[in-house]
Amino acid sequence: MASEDVVGKRSESAVTTIVNLAEEAKMASEGVKAPSHAAIFSVCKSLAAGGIAGGVSRTAVAPLERLKILLQVQNSHSIKYNGTVQGLKYIWRTEGLRGMFKGNGTNCARIVPNSAVKFFSYEEASKGILWFYRQQTGNEDAELTPLLRLGAGACAGIIAMSATYPMDLVRGRITVQTDKSPSHYRGIFHALRTVFVEEGPRALYKGWLPSVIGVIPYVGLNFAVYESLKDWLVKTRPFGLAQDTELSVMTKLGCGAVAGTIGQTVAYPLDVIRRRMQMGGWKNAASVVIGDGKTNAPVEYSGMVDAFRKTVRHEGVGALYKGLVPNSVKVVPSIAIAFVSYEVVKDILGVEMRISD
Repeated sequence: MASEDVVGKRSESAVTTIVNLAEEAKMASEGVKAPSHAAIFSVCKSLAAGGIAGGVSRTAVAPLERLKILLQVQNSHSIKYNGTVQGLKYIWRTEGLRGMFKGNGTNCARIVPNSAVKFFSYEEASKGILWFYRQQTGNEDAELTPLLRLGAGACAGIIAMSATYPMDLVRGRITVQTDKSPSHYRGIFHALRTVFVEEGPRALYKGWLPSVIGVIPYVGLNFAVYESLKDWLVKTRPFGLAQDTELSVMTKLGCGAVAGTIGQTVAYPLDVIRRRMQMGGWKNAASVVIGDGKTNAPVEYSGMVDAFRKTVRHEGVGALYKGLVPNSVKVVPSIAIAFVSYEVVKDILGVEMRISD
């Protein structure tokens, strides 16, 4: 949810793959013909490139991602750091290099399925919405509007986030546990099994509702702003940024950064609530995890509204934006690395780059 998860709320989630997804999905939205074997093979290679690019970019900004999550769930009774630089120094001093990348393996492991599902979902949603729009308007040459793109992006984000949500939940828990925790999750599968056995299958989807709600502005705005901004630049050509229908790499990067920043800022409070709900019920949570401001015990939430209410009551409205700074700092380098990695891998795999008009 707003996520990764959103996503995600990609999850957190959409910003680092927005460039490759938007380029491929834009092409898919302009036609409804069944793909040939060659086209399917090309899509598979594009997905592989997107997965690799996502893994590289996420690893590069993993320390900032971990710090963001730690700040989101930090117990107000036991604050160890407030700022980005101070937080990174604390992690390095207490846990070393390994601590900077804790939880990154789980994060990378969910990239490929998340990217694949998101790509396929956006492609199919775009086709269906475009077909329906053309039928309603009677214009066979009609194209997707920004609002329709937002709808297609939101559908893709919700489906992809839901499919990989348990991975996002255990990634959050692995990320916040420390060497002082009474019990450790030893890895992805151990964490999934432990949560399933100790808390039940429903626990794997704690925080799913705010993630779904957050996906709409997060992923939807990512796709809508990115595509619309590109179209506007091509049509108006301000400051010579566009040559014919071609945009430079830096211009596309700027479009992606603007889209990611807008989406994640609007959806960020839902992302905070998602993380806090994911930690609820974890008996062996580290002392850093959310509290009521009086004790070190994790707070239990009965639902999304209760989580919002308790967070604001105990820590104020500002708590809904904890971790926003490191999250914003990582947007541009994450997109830049993802874009460059994607281009390089596609060249290696021999995938023809297709840039939409």
